[in-house]
Amino acid sequence: MNKIHAFLARIGLENLKIEHTFECLDKIQEACVLHIPYENLDILAGRPLALDVESVYTKVVENHRGGYCFETNALLHYMLAEMGFTVRSCFARVLRGEAEIPFRRHRILLVTIDGMDCMADIGFGNIAPRRPLKLICGEVQEQNGETYRFEQDPELGWVIWELHKGEWRQFISFTAEHQYETDFVPTSFWCEKHPDSPFNKAEMVAIKIPGGRKTVDGHTHKIFTGTEITYLEENMSDERLAEVLRTEFGLAGY
Repeated sequence: MNKIHAFLARIGLENLKIEHTFECLDKIQEACVLHIPYENLDILAGRPLALDVESVYTKVVENHRGGYCFETNALLHYMLAEMGFTVRSCFARVLRGEAEIPFRRHRILLVTIDGMDCMADIGFGNIAPRRPLKLICGEVQEQNGETYRFEQDPELGWVIWELHKGEWRQFISFTAEHQYETDFVPTSFWCEKHPDSPFNKAEMVAIKIPGGRKTVDGHTHKIFTGTEITYLEENMSDERLAEVLRTEFGLAGY
């Protein structure tokens, strides 16, 4: 089985006909977030993250693991390029919940289809677009009960706004220049090792499900339908945590 077929099998799209269309990209991204969990388990275990495409492919596709944005979006970039899509990776800032402008510590993809850039992102554990967004200024785009629009800022570049409880708020910003794989290494290392990093404190695991998502935050397990918590399990033992990671997220032998 070649790498494209193995990747498509990993995300449940064994019979996908690859076409360089928005509809095909849409199917691929949504399948990714439904099958590949967001997770920081290697960071917590003290295993250095390898961001080269061969290592990420082995981890996510062959070993049935997940990762965070610098891993999963690296994989998606590589696989889309192998399929013949025109794709580039960009640095982004996560603005949601921030009182001040944060530094850029998120990776997103821009995929050019019929002359139009579309943003693709499978590396976000919280509520986020699970399907691509067309890079069109001011156009309201709805998906999965969520509403987004792009605006341009003279300093931040492209800014994604999201409709939250009837009010628009900033979500992510990015500039469109291409970044090389090596550009992401220092920032990923900060996320792994810096004492201020949120990624090295406790388990952060999430996966999208139809109509919602499942998460593990430390020893707390939640299932969401939309934004509502429909299942809550707190203070899990280490044994129960391992069971939840195995049965709910497909993470065994990590």
